[in-house]
Amino acid sequence: MSPLRTAIVAASLAVAVVALGGCDSGSSDGGSAKGAGTSAGPSVIAPGKPGEAAETLSAADAAKKNGSDDAPNSADFAYAQMMIKHHKQALEMTVLAPTRAASSKVKRLASRIASGQAPEISAMKGWLKTNGGSEEPQEQGHDHAAMPGMATEAQLKELRAAKGKAFDELFLKLMITHHDGAVTMATDVLAQGNNIQIEEMANDVIAQQTSEINRMRELS
Repeated sequence: MSPLRTAIVAASLAVAVVALGGCDSGSSDGGSAKGAGTSAGPSVIAPGKPGEAAETLSAADAAKKNGSDDAPNSADFAYAQMMIKHHKQALEMTVLAPTRAASSKVKRLASRIASGQAPEISAMKGWLKTNGGSEEPQEQGHDHAAMPGMATEAQLKELRAAKGKAFDELFLKLMITHHDGAVTMATDVLAQGNNIQIEEMANDVIAQQTSEINRMRELS
């Protein structure tokens, strides 16, 4: 065989070896990538509860968690039912302020309380309807006396009759107690409830009403 032909044959063999090696490498990589994709599967970022970090879960685990960890329990229903009544009494008190309060700051505070609690009543009524609950508590013990912070009928009568500075002082006294009761109820449901929407509502109540309590104490 001539030197030129020998060189051509050698070069051809080298190209063939490289080509075969490339095919093997491509097939191996492709199979490996496909296998990795199959084993990994899609992942879902599941938001954590307030104060908790988010989790990375498989789609199946996320669906399982959402389906089993959010069912309302009796504490959730009782909270919504009682807080609706609790908020309604606050509105009864705030509606008196425009014509009876002497302090413009008390009038503004009453307006702020009303504008915050009226939408919350609607939200809780909507939650009960969505989850098949009635607005009335099922247990007889859940009356006004069982709700912390509720003003008595005698106290409400006194507030309705008061005017000027006397109204301001009594309004702040009763509303601070009322707000303290709401914070207690919200704190209790965070420990006893199970539904994330109720948990979010309770956290909103704690944040908003704690801020208003501090403001009312400054005015007292």
